[in-house]
Amino acid sequence: MSSSARRVAVASGIGTTIEWYDFFIYGTAAAIVFAPQFFPQVSDVAGTLLAFGTFGIGFVARPLGGIVMGHFGDRIGRKSMLVWSLMLMGIATFLIGLLPTYAQIGVWAPVLLTTLRFVQGFALGGEWAGAVLMAVEHAPAGRRGHYGSFVALGLPGGIILSNLVFLVASTAFAPEQFASNGWRVPFLASGALVAVGLWVRLGIAESPQFAEMQRTQATRRTPIVDVIRRDAGTVALAAGSYVGISAVGYIVIVYYVSYATRQLGVPLPLTLTLLLVAAAANAVAIVVFGNRSDRFGRRRIMQWGSAALVVWSAVFFPLIDTGSIPLMAVALTVMLVVQGAYIGTQPALFAELFPTNVRFSGASMSLQLGAIVAGAPAPFIATALYQQRGDTLLITAYMVAMSLIALACTMSLTRSGRSNP
Repeated sequence: MSSSARRVAVASGIGTTIEWYDFFIYGTAAAIVFAPQFFPQVSDVAGTLLAFGTFGIGFVARPLGGIVMGHFGDRIGRKSMLVWSLMLMGIATFLIGLLPTYAQIGVWAPVLLTTLRFVQGFALGGEWAGAVLMAVEHAPAGRRGHYGSFVALGLPGGIILSNLVFLVASTAFAPEQFASNGWRVPFLASGALVAVGLWVRLGIAESPQFAEMQRTQATRRTPIVDVIRRDAGTVALAAGSYVGISAVGYIVIVYYVSYATRQLGVPLPLTLTLLLVAAAANAVAIVVFGNRSDRFGRRRIMQWGSAALVVWSAVFFPLIDTGSIPLMAVALTVMLVVQGAYIGTQPALFAELFPTNVRFSGASMSLQLGAIVAGAPAPFIATALYQQRGDTLLITAYMVAMSLIALACTMSLTRSGRSNP
């Protein structure tokens, strides 16, 4: 069982890494090149806001993807939805790499860009819950946290892979060449990665818990309706517990790149290198906290991680604003280690909140609602708040406020959440 569970967890983690890679390269491109390429008709600040606006479109699509794939994931199986989500993401990402710019086709360029971003979001909406359930439902008793953390590794894995490819591309091309066509390389490279991911995923078995549910004919006709009717409160609290990680996370991963390069004058390769180091620390933290949650309890670790996020949100930008490379490295690394305490325990905890026959729908809806409320507008809001004062004080206040909301929901969720087999 443990060998099979490990193989499924690794396969799920690989696929999730590729999906997050595809999702994050868009965010990096939005921060540094999409404004002049797709929105040159407006000012630099307005172009950046519009680019971040299209980034947020992916989050608008994520709940829809979560609902559709959650329904079929609870009806016909987890594995098939994972294959579809990866195919959709790969096609959309590859096509972005081929898009003509505004100078070539005018307004159709941002229209097509926004459409493909929507497809990316739809695909990611069904990815996370499916991958989590495949790993958790294959896991041996008492090891859900450990095996669920393999899927959570897809997040830092995607950050590392996307920033590494952008780092290579930005150093391989002259700045003018990178801005015109070099940025396309990370998107086109997605085609090869998706092919590998599909090969891996097609070779794993369906979840044994779902297979048993099918055998006993325990599937529900409308799982999403059942979740809303029976577990709406749990979904709301779970989504609320995620808003801090989502808002702060996308400010750190996406807005930080724009802010460090444009406002602080840090070279792009160095900016991305600092983020790579922090993401590697995040990966270690996810595994450690996910593993420890099987021993000390997921609820306790998630509570402490959420509390630490409030504290570090208050000091993150003051450290970044020093312009000191060592202090910036500390700010990023500690932030992503703190987030690892939540992210590493989240897969198993969210899965345990819902019965098997509505688990895909419930876990997916919880994550995607938190993402659209907090993650989608975060880079846009951070950019607008900076323009208000010309400093990061309001951004810091926003990060702390979102973290406090998440902490309150986490405390309520971990007191009221039930555990399911």
